[in-house]
Amino acid sequence: MTRSARRTRRTLQAAGVGAVALLTLSACSSSDDSSSSGSDSSASASSSPKLSGTVTVFAAASLKESFTALGKAFEEAHPGAKVTFNFGGSDTLAASITGGAPADVFASASPKTMKIVTDAGGASGTPATFVRNQLEIATLPGNPDKVASLRDLTKSGLKVVLCDKTVPCGAAAQKALDASGLKLTPVSYEEDVKAALNKVVLKEADAAVVYKTDVKAAGDKVEGVDFPESAGAVNDYPITLLKDSENADTAKAFIALVQSAEGQKVLTEAGFLKP
Repeated sequence: MTRSARRTRRTLQAAGVGAVALLTLSACSSSDDSSSSGSDSSASASSSPKLSGTVTVFAAASLKESFTALGKAFEEAHPGAKVTFNFGGSDTLAASITGGAPADVFASASPKTMKIVTDAGGASGTPATFVRNQLEIATLPGNPDKVASLRDLTKSGLKVVLCDKTVPCGAAAQKALDASGLKLTPVSYEEDVKAALNKVVLKEADAAVVYKTDVKAAGDKVEGVDFPESAGAVNDYPITLLKDSENADTAKAFIALVQSAEGQKVLTEAGFLKP
């Protein structure tokens, strides 16, 4: 394991332990505020020591490392509960939910893909933005092609991969390219950000436009290159309880953990931006 990977692992583990401590402490306390808001209600749900059963979370692929760590912390704090995940492209996940796939929570990488679910009446309440994410160019280790800008990706002979335009990372990349007046023909469009990054990791592509969080999670398998146009294509990530959830109390508790100080610590340490 590389030094960078070890640091990332330690950070997630430490934050996960902190999340467990937060939830355990909450379980031993009670609220004296009778005028709690909706978010306070969610937080109180997370403090219940009786939470149990399985919570199925459909989440954007870029959340895989962070949500996996939070899921483990949640299960340790609530031994009777289990969190299962379905990670993938947000558009595919939204289509599955509206098609009747059983799920309790949806965390999308863009408001547009979340709207697919809300327009179909699949959300319980109003989705809340919990983090944001910014694009970065992933190159081969050492950046042998000397990619220093978004324009460099248009060089002849350079094999570049993008996320499909229907998924948030692809839509954001296209927005940045359009704003720059650049035309880029990738060697492939991938179904989600992890698939796009993996093309570079496997050396099947020279570069990919992905999220900063994915570059960070990959450690020394890729090298990240910032580009200023990414500031105009930042994605908001909304999360919601789903209307057909069969385990709403436990699902609300998981959402509360994601939105808590400890949950936000895990996410920001992974490279996400605060909402």
